Amino acid sequence: MIDRTTFWIVIVVLGLCTYLIRFSFLGILGNRPLPLWMVRALRYTAVAVLPALVAPAVLWPPATGGSPDPVRLVTVAITLLAGILSRNMIAAIAAGGAAFYLLPQVIG
Repeated sequence: MIDRTTFWIVIVVLGLCTYLIRFSFLGILGNRPLPLWMVRALRYTAVAVLPALVAPAVLWPPATGGSPDPVRLVTVAITLLAGILSRNMIAAIAAGGAAFYLLPQVIG
């Protein structure tokens, strides 16, 4: 167990660091226009977050002990293909969900 004093010191320091990170964008840069190159780069942040969250669960799933699973890999391919063809996120999610549910029954 961690000492109570150490615990609260860590909590306060992490809180201050989080505040300073947010303040750097909102407080210091809040009233200034950002450079065009930064605005373009920030547009891709949301697009990059979802794959970063999903990739570990697909490539190293805890359910299989960390080894790649053919069902998950095929599901990703179907989801990606549905997204590219339909250009609709909801359709891609529905196709991926259906594939993830049906593939284990088909493959065995």
